[in-house]
Amino acid sequence: MVATLDDTKRNAIAVKLADMKLLQQLLIQNEELFLRESADREIADNIRKMLDDDRKNQGILETVVIQYGIQKEADTTVQEMVNKVRQLMQGNELSFFEKVFQHELLKHQQVMNGLTIHKAAQRVGADVMAAIGSLNTINFENRAHQEQLKGILEILGVRELTGQDADQGIWARVQDAIAAISGAVGSAVTQSSDKQDMNIQDVLRMDHNKVNILFTQLLQSNDSQKIQEYFGQLYKDISVHAAAEEEVVYPRVRPFYGDADTQELYDEQASWRIILDQLKAINPTAPEFKDRVRGLMDDVMDHVRQEESTMFAAIRNNLSSQQSEELATQFKAAKSRIQQKIGGNKAGARV
Repeated sequence: MVATLDDTKRNAIAVKLADMKLLQQLLIQNEELFLRESADREIADNIRKMLDDDRKNQGILETVVIQYGIQKEADTTVQEMVNKVRQLMQGNELSFFEKVFQHELLKHQQVMNGLTIHKAAQRVGADVMAAIGSLNTINFENRAHQEQLKGILEILGVRELTGQDADQGIWARVQDAIAAISGAVGSAVTQSSDKQDMNIQDVLRMDHNKVNILFTQLLQSNDSQKIQEYFGQLYKDISVHAAAEEEVVYPRVRPFYGDADTQELYDEQASWRIILDQLKAINPTAPEFKDRVRGLMDDVMDHVRQEESTMFAAIRNNLSSQQSEELATQFKAAKSRIQQKIGGNKAGARV
């Protein structure tokens, strides 16, 4: 019998992702405040660009959390730190220079969070790497922001200490530093990847890819603990994906995809729930377990092929780009709500 549907390492990464979401909100609030306080046009222009990036990155981060499949609260210490920094930023105790200095430290913390999650994902599984891949974009831009903030701090610091402007050439050095970062890691990063603009086909395909990776990892492993870990995540991902599709996607496509084909998708997913619950009662080391998982994988991937061929074609032919993107937003919102419900159901976390 599968012992648990939770895994300590995956939950720890989920907490760190929640930390990043909370810090991202604070970064945006700070930059909005800085724009109101800055009297320097060049500094304001740089902060405005950072704010645009951070708003976009907030959407990417939200997509990563939903795709990861486990939602947790941010660490209590991080919550307390964010509240304290927010109070300092809104108060008069710090000068503008000191506020920007604290902001640069937050950027560094966000970079390290992203890098730590990336390194941890390499140790946990390929499915986690697939889910958090878009963090590379956020990590890259935050490193570039650090260089911009260093230039801003140099200008503000000299003014605060001497009442005079710093020597010219700061922004040229900042651009050189950003170019150096770009040369080192830019080729590995898709900077134009704005997950806020993904259509429903993109979002569903990401889910399909992750589930396929989980199936493959489970079937290739001979470690009973890893098998339980992969099955636990597989159980949650399939359950959440199916529930969100049935709530949001299938009702939307039924009028043009057809009653018979849509009902077939409903029926197939209903059968998976029965199989998944049966698998929970089987010892993961028993030969029967992998045989049943292999059969489920065949059924799921047949279902995926149908969706990605005929259903996706029907969506392209009947929904505008905006409608498809709106459907993706609705689907992600449904997934997030269902994940939070499952995460809060302690009884459902053990079998």
